[in-house]
Amino acid sequence: MKAMALRRYGRTEDLEWTELPDPKVAPGEVLVRVKAAGVNPVDWKLAEGRLDAVMETGFPLIPGWDVAGVVEQVGFDVTEFAPGDEVFGYIRKDWAQFGAYAELVSAHVRLLAPKPTALSWEEAAGVPLAGLTAYQAIRRTGLQPGETVLVHGAAGGVGSFGVQIAAALGARVIATASERNHDFVRSLGAVPVTYGPGLRDRVREHAPQGVDAAVDFAGHDAVDVSLELLDEPGRLASVVDPEAAAKGGHYVWVRPDRDDLTALAALADDGRLTVHLDRVLPLHEAAEAWRISQGGHTRGKLVLSVPGR
Repeated sequence: MKAMALRRYGRTEDLEWTELPDPKVAPGEVLVRVKAAGVNPVDWKLAEGRLDAVMETGFPLIPGWDVAGVVEQVGFDVTEFAPGDEVFGYIRKDWAQFGAYAELVSAHVRLLAPKPTALSWEEAAGVPLAGLTAYQAIRRTGLQPGETVLVHGAAGGVGSFGVQIAAALGARVIATASERNHDFVRSLGAVPVTYGPGLRDRVREHAPQGVDAAVDFAGHDAVDVSLELLDEPGRLASVVDPEAAAKGGHYVWVRPDRDDLTALAALADDGRLTVHLDRVLPLHEAAEAWRISQGGHTRGKLVLSVPGR
């Protein structure tokens, strides 16, 4: 199979378009013919060795934990899927080596769910990591219908899902974004406010008594500002700042979860979760996708389209 891979830890320019053996399919796994692979900052951070202290990594390393594709083969004990099934998933294994930047990838059935029928391949590939991150962070805050939630970093891949998930739960959403993204954030169902100095006061213009919950997808001073607006620090979740836990909130590291993926698929098929694609590039241009991601100004998701449909 063709894949984008690294022979050792390195940078964007070290990604190679190469030929590698087809993946093996272990018991409990399926082989997926990849139609599209999502791009996330963790992909290039892993390639640079930033996760080496916490995750075993093998080489050649094929990055990518977001996938949408068609089941081509099933392990001998698999009953959950059959060849021809359309699936998507967050396919992070217990070690890093065989990811989604390839024509084929193997994945355990617990990492996959049926693809949302309302989404294209590229849109579906943009959901798993970012969507699960947003979903699990919001759930950690205990957000309830009718409450007001502050979403930091609303225009990015994770934040744009967070706004929609919170709105689907029946919450009122106040969301931070640069002014150029305010119309986009409004289209997702939130009241936009500009981040930066004076943020607390700008939020209070829309929520004089503060907010009921807050989710941080941006970092910087989001945790401290949120705590000034919350009555209970336990209603705060951050996916960026580990200090959130030390200050009484929650630090959330996304976990693969088939039930959560299924819930996201249901929101998409009900029309309550859309995927904004900032850019779709062919698989062999993964290095360019990384350069765009590293710029830090994407609106929505970056996705790689895999040839051979």
